[in-house]
Amino acid sequence: MTTLRSIELFLRRTGMPATRFGRESVRDPRFVHDLRKGREPSERTRRRIEHFMNIYEEGSVQ
Repeated sequence: MTTLRSIELFLRRTGMPATRFGRESVRDPRFVHDLRKGREPSERTRRRIEHFMNIYEEGSVQ
């Protein structure tokens, strides 16, 4: 599954706005918008995103 697809599913499940996701996961409120336009994240950024989503869904971040 692509990074963008994983994020889109996460956003739907949680109801989190894309700008909040970008700000909290990688400190870039335009991150999801840029991905939708073709930006490719680095491997390090992908790991940060996965970590953020896992922690959030475990209930550690609200």
